Amino acid sequence: MLARPRGAQRIIPALDMAAGTTAAALAGRLAPHAGPMKLGLELFCAGGAAAFAQVAAQAPVFLDLKLHDIPNTVAGAVRSLLPLRPAMLTLHAVGGPAMIAAARNAAEAADERPIILAVTVLTSMDAGTLADTGVSGGPAQQVLRLARLALDAGADGLVCSPLEISRIRDAFGAAPYLVVPGIRPAGSASDDQSRIATPEDAVAAGADWLVIGRPITRAADPVAALRVIGDELGG
Repeated sequence: MLARPRGAQRIIPALDMAAGTTAAALAGRLAPHAGPMKLGLELFCAGGAAAFAQVAAQAPVFLDLKLHDIPNTVAGAVRSLLPLRPAMLTLHAVGGPAMIAAARNAAEAADERPIILAVTVLTSMDAGTLADTGVSGGPAQQVLRLARLALDAGADGLVCSPLEISRIRDAFGAAPYLVVPGIRPAGSASDDQSRIATPEDAVAAGADWLVIGRPITRAADPVAALRVIGDELGG
């Protein structure tokens, strides 16, 4: 599995686009200055294994599909993905402990097992959105509830917003990997994210990896934008 990162290796550029060749070209430019590349649902649905291979030729891949189904189906999906050799793989914690355990057990068949990450509460969701889905208590309470469930079931780490990092570290210590989206450098637009923080604040709170998309990928010079953030993180 990937080692815990330092400096610019903490940055995971989010290749949220539909063209595999475009994503691979961008990954090739960004890879010397970053950590893994995030390949998400849009790109994987458009390009599948071919798009994955194009990006993986440039850097390790954080495959962010947020799997969520009955345990047997999720286990089968994980087994189907293992030949691609993703470095990191996501599933939704709300799928429950049996689903998470099934995914972890399926992943054990890999020669080099991917890091299994459970998504807690999406960074686009706030207290009102959660209430609309029947969840009371707000994001912080729900994140801790799902974090405990996921880690007890065998997840290696969590995906959470920057606002819950400190609470998770206080509750579960240094062991879980924390991958944090909702990262916006000072002065950047929040776009569709509700719970955000700067890269420096997220790392200070205890984040391992920072998922950063549009502030890098839509910059006039993506490499320059990435390097500025990397320099602020110490490399």
